[in-house]
Parts: sequence; structure tokens; C-alpha cells
Amino acid sequence: MQRVQKGFTLIELMIVVAIIGILAAIAIPQYQSYVAKSQVTRVIGETSALRTAAEACLNEGRTTVVTGEPQPTECNPGLTKSTLISDNNGLPTVTLAASGSSIAATLGASASASIAGAKVTWSRNAAGSWTCAVTAGTAANGWKDSYAPTSCPVGTTAGTGGGTGTGTGGA
Repeated sequence: MQRVQKGFTLIELMIVVAIIGILAAIAIPQYQSYVAKSQVTRVIGETSALRTAAEACLNEGRTTVVTGEPQPTECNPGLTKSTLISDNNGLPTVTLAASGSSIAATLGASASASIAGAKVTWSRNAAGSWTCAVTAGTAANGWKDSYAPTSCPVGTTAGTGGGTGTGTGGA
């Protein structure tokens, strides 16, 4: 009489587990890198949206930034709390001046550990042109310059980030 095999042998199961382990060892770091890059891009988008409100305030001569109800000489650019920004209670820091303005946010809070400490800064010159730059996080945390998109590069040479911020100031 011949025996019929019913099921898998131990060696077959061990091979499957080893293959799954190898795939996980490759996929997990790539996924973590993807998450870090998407979080940097998200903060760039969140801070970029404030450029329009900042332009409107500058064109109306309002340079004092507030988060509550603004007085006639004050500006509320509509700051929204972000779970990825560590400074200023989760709000970007907005500085308005005719000679040069900035919107800055330091990553931390619930952001990936590898991007903690990185800073996204939008800078406006006196001519009204906005540029974006990322100040790198700590290399010891696993920061990679590839986390910053080409439109907002790492370092002092800032990218345009999608155009100038000049506007009419009309509401």
C-alpha cells in the first residue's frame, strides 16, 4: 500500500517563513523611507498654503501675526495645527515684513523619527518671490537628503516651490 502525503513538510514551511522574512527585511525600510518622504512633503504643502494669506496681509500692510480674531492692523493667516510640527504648539511660525517674510516649521511631534528636527522654511524676498528650503534633520536619526523633494531642496539654495508669491491683495 502506498502512503499519500497530506499537508506540507516541516522543511517546506521553514522555506516559506524564510522567504517571507527576506521580503519583510527589504520592504520595511523602503516603507519607512516612503513615510518619511511623504511627511516632509505634507508639511511643505501645509506651510505653502499660508503663502497666499501672507501675501494678502502684506499687501494690506498688516504684519503682526495673530491666531485669534485680528484687529485692523493684525493678520490671521489661518494657521492650522499639524500633528507633524513640533514647535509653536503644532503651528508654523509666520514672520511678516515688507523687506522679507518667512513661514517655518520644525518637524517632530508624531513625525517619523528619521525626520525629527528637520525644518521647512518658505522665505519671501522684498520683490515678492517665495523660495523653499529644508534644513536637514540629524543624520544620527536616519535623515536622508532624498526625503526633501526637488522643489524644496536641502540646504541654503532654495527652490522656487511652485512659483512666486506676488498677488493683488484683494479679498
